Amino acid sequence: MHESRWSRWDGPPSSARTAAQALCGGLRAAAFRAPVLLFDIGAARLLGHRFLLLTHRGRRTGLVHRTVLEVIGWDPLRREATVLVGFGPRADWFRNLRRGGGLEVRAGDDRFVPVHRVLDVAEAAEALAGYERRNRMITPVLRAILSRLAGFDYDGTPEARLRLVGELPIVAVRPA
Repeated sequence: MHESRWSRWDGPPSSARTAAQALCGGLRAAAFRAPVLLFDIGAARLLGHRFLLLTHRGRRTGLVHRTVLEVIGWDPLRREATVLVGFGPRADWFRNLRRGGGLEVRAGDDRFVPVHRVLDVAEAAEALAGYERRNRMITPVLRAILSRLAGFDYDGTPEARLRLVGELPIVAVRPA
């Protein structure tokens, strides 16, 4: 016996679900665009080298994308910024960058065409440890966020740090 489409209840009408999903999706999209707008209006200088704007070309589409990333380390002599790939090696910006799609980096007053390198596990662990030392006040929040991103309870021990950077790469970008 087959089930008719009228024999079960699927919740509110699809138009109500669609409107709510559109509102949430629109708010989420605006929240993700907001940091880019800071760079567009020139206000990102106030952030110094705490964040950077990476402009990159899509590896499949060729479209230009812009992503704001938190800088976990800045070397002013080399003009090198270090960033954590928070969504892991499958993050689109990371895959685009690795395929040669890095077009521009903006951080503070710096603007440059980037070259990148993926830090080895030891260097990445040290970069993350330095970030944690410089941000002791937010360590509990930071560890909670990193735990969620990595999918395990990150407690800041050297062993956990090595495991974390093995799953979430750290990338350095500097002028070409």
